[in-house]
Amino acid sequence: MNAPFRMERYLTDGGIETDLIFHGGFELPLFAAIDLMRNEEGRTGLEAYFRKYLEVAADKQVGFVLESPTWRASSDWAEPLGYTRDELAQYNRDAIAMMRKLREEYAERIPHILISGCIGPRGDGYDPGKVMSVDEARSYHTFQAAIFADEGVDMITAITMTNTPEARGLALAAHDAGLPCTISFTVETDGCLPTGMSLKDAIEAVDADGTAAPIQYMINCAHPSHFQPVLEEGSAWLERLGGLRTNASKLSHQELNDREDLDEGDPVELGDRHTELGRSVPNLRVVGGCCGTDERHIAQMADGWARS
Repeated sequence: MNAPFRMERYLTDGGIETDLIFHGGFELPLFAAIDLMRNEEGRTGLEAYFRKYLEVAADKQVGFVLESPTWRASSDWAEPLGYTRDELAQYNRDAIAMMRKLREEYAERIPHILISGCIGPRGDGYDPGKVMSVDEARSYHTFQAAIFADEGVDMITAITMTNTPEARGLALAAHDAGLPCTISFTVETDGCLPTGMSLKDAIEAVDADGTAAPIQYMINCAHPSHFQPVLEEGSAWLERLGGLRTNASKLSHQELNDREDLDEGDPVELGDRHTELGRSVPNLRVVGGCCGTDERHIAQMADGWARS
């Protein structure tokens, strides 16, 4: 399946939930940004959030991936959030419509803008919990994949995947929907998935599905110091790595969960790290943030990446 990328460099947004909670002042039940689609105030807040990052891309004159606020909007989350399944489906559609509106608004200022339908794990983004079979994951994630296909997104991005069976099933669901997909793995402080599997083995396991293999892989929800040691120069699997969404903090996931305040790290140091990462990841094309990052971090990442 053809990749939708037309440029060498794309930015995307930062840590949407932490930014909206700590900087936007919003309450997000169950850490679900989709809840802001319920009312006009929330939708206005989401649009303002994305515009901060679009302005960075316009300033740097690079491409941008509009990642829909649908990470926690798969069917199992409907009841805990107080929605019917039909309501949740409509919020997914509305989120993609918002991305289209923003793309039109910035079309003349940013060289190329992609719309990505974001899909999160069925469970927690840090803990694999009960691992589905590949077929179960394929069936489960069809709910969002089919909606995104109907809404005409450019691609699907699976964020915070913790295990390979779910990642494989999600890639198959995207393939069934006729959409290219990116699989982004959560890694721990040792650079391995929460299951203990190495990043190398995880990428190779998902790629084994052949025609349904993702167009690329990403790393998310970790500081560069956690995964840089496992980026082995010259390794074939490293060529499949195309994106990074890094944390601002060097703390572990458990340490971040235990904190009541936000660890924003050092945006300048994080930008410098992306100079090194740009040199060691040969096919890096998407850079963005995860927990604790905002537009300051993304601007520094863009500058650091450009220096590479």
